This record gives sequence, C-alpha cells and structure tokens, in this order.
Amino acid sequence: MQALSFLYPLIAIVLWAGNVIASRLSAHVIGPQAITFYRLVLAVALMSTFVLVPAWRNRATIWPLIGKLAILGFLAMCLFQSLSYLAAESTTATNMAVFTALTPLLTVLLSIALLGEAPTLGMVVGGVMSFAGLIWLVSGGDPLALAAQGVHLGDALMFVAALVYALYGVLLKRWALPLPGWQSTYLQALCALAIMFPALLATPAPMRQLDATTLPLIAYAGGLASVVLPFFWIRGVEQLGPSRCAIFMNLLPVLTAVIAVAMLHEPIRAYHLIGGGITLAGVACAQLLRRPLCTRRAATQAAE
Repeated sequence: MQALSFLYPLIAIVLWAGNVIASRLSAHVIGPQAITFYRLVLAVALMSTFVLVPAWRNRATIWPLIGKLAILGFLAMCLFQSLSYLAAESTTATNMAVFTALTPLLTVLLSIALLGEAPTLGMVVGGVMSFAGLIWLVSGGDPLALAAQGVHLGDALMFVAALVYALYGVLLKRWALPLPGWQSTYLQALCALAIMFPALLATPAPMRQLDATTLPLIAYAGGLASVVLPFFWIRGVEQLGPSRCAIFMNLLPVLTAVIAVAMLHEPIRAYHLIGGGITLAGVACAQLLRRPLCTRRAATQAAE
C-alpha cells in the first residue's frame, strides 16, 4: 500500500509535464491571458460540481479570508500561469521544466527571508549548485557568452514565474488558511477568474478565439492540469508528506524532455543534461541535507 502511495505524486508530475508541453503548443496560437482565463473558466466549472455547496456552507469562514485568497489566486493562477505561457513563446519545454523544478529551492530560500527559518547546509550547497547549473543551461554551455548576449527572454520569464510560485508556497505556509484544500483552491480560482477577465478583454480578438487548435489545449490545462493534477498531488501529500512529494519535482524536466523530443521534436543537447542535472542535484541537496548551518542558532530555537 505504501508503494502505491508514490503513484499519486508520480501521476501528478506526469500531468504537469504534459501541461508544459501544452504551454509550448499554445505559443503563438492563443494569447497567454486568454488561455489563462479559459482554463480558469473550465476549472471553476468542474470544481463547482463538488466544491460549491460545501464552500457556500462554509461562507462565514471564507469571507474574512477573501483578500488573502485573492492574493494567492493572483500569484499562482494568474501571474505564474501567464508568465509561463508568455515564456513558452521564446524558450524550450525542457528549459521551462527545469526552471519550474527550481521552485522548491526558491521556496526554502524565501522562507529564510520571510518566515525567519534557519538556513541549512543543503540550502547553501544546493543554492550554489543550482545557480551554476542554470548559468550553464541558459548560456548553452558557454557561460562567457552569457555576459555578451544576455539571458533569453523566455528563460528570464520562467525564472520570475518560478519565483512567483515559490512566494505563493511561502504565503500558503505563513497564512495557513483554515480551509479544506479543495475549498481554498476553488476560491483562489474564482478570485483569479475575476482578475483575469479585464486581461481577456485587453487581448486582441485573433488571440482569444476558440477553435479546433486551442480547445484541446484549454481542455487539458483547465481539466487535467487544474483539477485532476491537484487531486493526485493533494493525495500524495496526505500519504507521503510535502517533503517527500517535493522530491518528485526533480522528475519534471526528465519527463518533459522525453515528451518534448517525441511530440515537439525538440533537440536535447549536452548542456541540457549537464546544466539541468546540476540544477536538479542542487534542488535535491536543499531537500535532503537538512543539517542546520549554524548549530548555535538551531540550539537556541530548539530551546525556545
């Protein structure tokens, strides 16, 4: 039974990899704001079938939290998604997945600054390794060229997107909203839907049309990636805990690269393997090496 528990985060990561591919396929055929809005419409409609009634019954608890839910929804479901779709126009699916997998490391680094958590050896070692790996990845294996040519826009956007999602994770932990997981997700999606509506209206008409090309992408993003994926991820966290599930994020670039080669015919270069591998090794170090960097500070906190 314990072995089967690992299927929950594994299936979630497979669906997440598929969502990265869907993001790449959506580039240049539908606007980032439009697909973000449409996926929210579908996700809210699907979740309403099993969350609307419990959420309405719990409205007395929900209403005082609506401001925080709106902030969380904006970060995770508006800004992160829109930046990811925008980045897909000028970077590869493999690079997108590597930057997304960086989120757990960015989350622990932000936790030091915003939550006052003590740094660990893994955070320092992992941070340095991941930074070096990203430099190698985005420079195409030539770090000196990076100084002359700069970072590609898509890679820069994906780094910002990963940072936004890390901030979302930190705020979730800091606020610890007293709501069931599905109700929190549902209300965040409703708030995000309202926020994205003006952005949809500002999108040029040709980039917000629904047709045979865009509808399957919206169906995947709004159904599988926004409802089915969270179900498996939440179940995985319940069975294994958040730390063990976070390790599965390291599989995201691998699975995405395999699908990208098969479906998008994206080439896998040596710098993808070296830079991506070093980056993911750094993320793994941050998750596994939990020895406090400063034992005195750790002892003081333990005494308190």
